[in-house]
Amino acid sequence: MEHVRCPCLSGEPYDGCCGPYHRGEASAPTAERLMRSRFSAFAVGDAEYLLATWHPSTRPASLDLDERLRWYRLDIHATQAGGLADDTGVVEFTAYYKPRPGADVAAGEQHEVSEFERAGGRWYFVE
Repeated sequence: MEHVRCPCLSGEPYDGCCGPYHRGEASAPTAERLMRSRFSAFAVGDAEYLLATWHPSTRPASLDLDERLRWYRLDIHATQAGGLADDTGVVEFTAYYKPRPGADVAAGEQHEVSEFERAGGRWYFVE
């Protein structure tokens, strides 16, 4: 996916943006970068990464992604804290999806205000 644009819409190639996080070569430095990488994980179908970046206190035992959906757009509306010197952060966003060809679902969007926490030097999605 070297020259493929990153699904998080940063404008960077996937391999230079969220790809290193998904491959475990780096960890997201901020809550917003983690949010973007988690959106990209939904877009590329990487449930393992989603579980690995979910805080242990709220992480489900397993995660089944809906293969009928294609996540295609992420709008970040606001962030609170979640920076390089913070241990908690909040990201408000809207994620958009479309049905994959032949799927029996409608297009839609998901608006969230998500909480993040840094533990052991890594950011995690809490709720």
